[in-house]
Amino acid sequence: MLQIKGLEEGLEVFRTLGSDVRMRIVELLSEHGEMNMNELAMALELTNGALTAHIKRLEDCGIIRTVSEYTGHGNQKRCSINTNEILLSVNSAEETREIRVYETELRVGHFGEYLVSPPCGLASAYSMIGGEDDVRYFAHPERLQAGILWFQEGYIEYRIPNMLPKNQRISQLTFCFEISSTKQGMGPEAQSCVHFYLNNVRLGSWVSPGDMGGIKGIYTPNWWDVRTRQYGLLKMIVINDSGTFLDGLRISETSLKEFQLDDHSDIRFRFAVKNTPEYQGGIVLYGSGFGNYNQDIMVRVHYTS
Repeated sequence: MLQIKGLEEGLEVFRTLGSDVRMRIVELLSEHGEMNMNELAMALELTNGALTAHIKRLEDCGIIRTVSEYTGHGNQKRCSINTNEILLSVNSAEETREIRVYETELRVGHFGEYLVSPPCGLASAYSMIGGEDDVRYFAHPERLQAGILWFQEGYIEYRIPNMLPKNQRISQLTFCFEISSTKQGMGPEAQSCVHFYLNNVRLGSWVSPGDMGGIKGIYTPNWWDVRTRQYGLLKMIVINDSGTFLDGLRISETSLKEFQLDDHSDIRFRFAVKNTPEYQGGIVLYGSGFGNYNQDIMVRVHYTS
């Protein structure tokens, strides 16, 4: 959520959205979730040079975000919606409730509960953790050093540190992570349907297009087999009182109102995948030292009294 406290504060946002081209960029990203600069330039019939200035304006205002990815032919910016809502407060007579934020980052190996099936495994940036396809190592203490993990079917769950001050409630949760399917190849057989849960309540799902093998991930170590599990897609899930959103698009009506999370609440986020005739791709989570983004699972918690 982008919160604007007053008309003067929001002036630059209004000017930015006053452009037909920039509004069309927002519409395209809302429709497709994520697009690179070449795709946007083609859709808008603009040169990349002309598009760059519009992208910068939208990014500076916090409306979109961009990340660089390695395509095999140099770096390419990918763009996505950074906020699903813009809240404008124009009533100066009312005191605006202060929204505070804290952030935390979880290594992909810092999970609690799990139930996985082979093919599966974990690795740090330096070596494999145990043997490949040996589920026992998902309980080994060295799993905390993992920069990548994968499994064919099942789930893995992370407990989010609850650092809220006393008598506060959570108004929004944001999860950002790099993910892909695990089966090598880019055909339909490599797709997987990943389901997301908060405290055992299903939030929605996303279909991963395949295992990004064949081209080395920017941060994936050189000793790793280039043929498979090189990098994924950066995805962002936002849960607030309006519903659940994936890269700015609503994927379910499940909202934070159903959870009533406060400073005493347990917060558990789960990735789950089940093989079906249509989706047999499994799941890969990339953390720091692997993939194209060199980040672990980033969590942002908005809270208020």
